[in-house]
Amino acid sequence: MLILKIILIGILGLIFYQDLKERQVYWFLFPLFGICSAILFYKSTLPELFYVSVGMNFIFISILLLVVFLYSKLKLKSNFKDAFGLGDVLLFIGLIFSFSTISFLIIFVFSLFFSLVIHLMIKQYSKHPSVPLAGYISLFFGLVYIAHWTGLTSSLYVL
Repeated sequence: MLILKIILIGILGLIFYQDLKERQVYWFLFPLFGICSAILFYKSTLPELFYVSVGMNFIFISILLLVVFLYSKLKLKSNFKDAFGLGDVLLFIGLIFSFSTISFLIIFVFSLFFSLVIHLMIKQYSKHPSVPLAGYISLFFGLVYIAHWTGLTSSLYVL
C-alpha cells in the first residue's frame, strides 16, 4: 500500500506541475490517478459503500459538468472547451473514485476555494491567462491525502 500511496502522490504532483507550467497534462495520468485512488478507497471501506459512493459522486460530477456546459453555452455564448479544459473534466472523473460522498463533497468544494485563492494570489506572475484548475485541485487533494496518511485528519473514507 505504501508504494501505491507514493505513486498516487507522484501522479498528483505531476498533474500539478504540468498544468501549472504548460496547461497541458499527459492524459494517462488521469486514469492512473482514478485507479490508484479507487484501490485505496476500496481497501479502506465496505464494497457496498464504495459502489454507492462512486455512483453518488458520479451523479454530482455529472450535474456539475452539465451546469458548466449550459453556463458556457447560454450565458458566455462560448464553446465548452473554451470555458473548461479537457484535463479538468478528466480529473473530475478520476476524483469520483477517491472518497465517500460526504467527504468527497466537502473536500471537492474546499479544493475549488483553494484553487480560487491560490490563483488570485499568483495570477500576476503567470504568463497564461487560463486557470490551471486540474493542477490546483491535484495539489489540494495531494495535501489532503498526506494529511490523512500522517494522522492529521481522521478517516476520510467513512464520512
